[in-house]
Amino acid sequence: MQISKDLSQNIVAIKESFRDCGDIVMREFVVGSGKSRLLMIYADNIVDGNAIQEFIMTNLMGRYKERNESGLLDVLMEDIIAIREISKITDLQQIYDAVLLGDTVLLMDGNAFALQASTKGFPSRGVSQAQTEVVVQGPKDAFLEVMAINIVLIRRRIRDTKLKLKRKKVGTRSKTDVALMYMEDLVRPKTLAKIEKQLDTMNLDGVLDSGYIEQLLEKRWLSPFPQLQMTERPDKASSALLEGRVVLVIDNTPCVVMLPVTLNVFFQAAEDYYDRWEIMTFIRAIRYVAAFVAIALPGLYIALSVYHPELIPTALALKIATTRQNIPFSVVGEVIIMELAFELLREAGIRLPSPVSSTIGIVGGIIIGSAAVEAGIVSPSVVIVSALTGICTFVIPNISLVSGLRLSKYISIFFSAIFGLFGLWVSLLLILAHLCSLTSYGIPFMYPFCSASVNDDVDWEDTIFRLPLRKMKRRPIFTKPSARGRKGGE
Repeated sequence: MQISKDLSQNIVAIKESFRDCGDIVMREFVVGSGKSRLLMIYADNIVDGNAIQEFIMTNLMGRYKERNESGLLDVLMEDIIAIREISKITDLQQIYDAVLLGDTVLLMDGNAFALQASTKGFPSRGVSQAQTEVVVQGPKDAFLEVMAINIVLIRRRIRDTKLKLKRKKVGTRSKTDVALMYMEDLVRPKTLAKIEKQLDTMNLDGVLDSGYIEQLLEKRWLSPFPQLQMTERPDKASSALLEGRVVLVIDNTPCVVMLPVTLNVFFQAAEDYYDRWEIMTFIRAIRYVAAFVAIALPGLYIALSVYHPELIPTALALKIATTRQNIPFSVVGEVIIMELAFELLREAGIRLPSPVSSTIGIVGGIIIGSAAVEAGIVSPSVVIVSALTGICTFVIPNISLVSGLRLSKYISIFFSAIFGLFGLWVSLLLILAHLCSLTSYGIPFMYPFCSASVNDDVDWEDTIFRLPLRKMKRRPIFTKPSARGRKGGE
């Protein structure tokens, strides 16, 4: 609905739309010779009160009255209101969106448009340290819930005019701001166009967190493995931009979304590039081993204990048999009980306050494990297997990938319980086949472990092992082919 020249008619429509909204402030006043009626609208508590008082009200009541200009909003916009961002709007819906965004709107009798002045003043916490992606060496700052500050944290690190930003609104009711950031000379045009189209056609009521965007952009939504990457670290997001990837900064959430992805990027931590390449190569190799152990170890224990005890060293086999003499459950039952108990402890540690959570996790695990062994419910070897499996999941630096590994573990347990070692290998092959079937915006999920020749096999330099930075001369497959050189944007 267009703004009417009759201010009284606009007031009726606006009051009806904001009916029972006690935080919406509407003030009507006159300026100049007293013939110019104005209406100011803003939402309380999400605006900067000082900006409204000093740069709008003071100038309207002071300078404007002194000049005795005719009542035109153009004069206010060009010469009176001292706000950095001010624009014209012609639709009532634009007024509602602006007010709810934290801006102040001015309407004047006799004008079929309004002025939108940027006066946002959202309450927010200060920039703090990363909580889920902690590093020993490297930057400590993390994203927070205000999109504008998150953009600044990225621009501090990439001071290049090629870093572009497009603003979108997602959610028919929440109208959440989304900033699409990319390096103009590095990003693949087809990838960028596809992401933009997905955001523009996204149809839902509200986006309250980056997890909404992640789930709606994923192509294979039934897969337990993530096909987009989220991070709370500005340095990691900046690194993704320099690789030609797209970063989505979503308002009201402390995590940004990075895409496209491959399995390899989920094993890369920010700290990998801040320390010497020898030790970080060793640690990254441990992460890959830990991921395999987290999936296969419970199933391997079941297969060997139930179907192939002859493959276990004699002394160890006798020890396991001795500890299981009085256990009332089967090996499969033991493993499932301990795995579920460990999942419960993990969730309890997350939900409890931080000072208590670590104590509950350690003490609870020790007490429950010891009590279960002493009571003859489970054997010590099963406790060791479950504990080692859980520890391996904590080695992976990405929580979304860990969730996929936790679910995949039960597939190996199921097949091993029925078919033994053959079932274990079948389950691992099924998981591997599923990973190979995934793609992220045209890039194979298992790249560069498959199709590495597409990029002249250079992507192996940053996979299980990491070469020294001086040897990493080309960007990964995410970058468009003409800009693979790392130096000078070549």
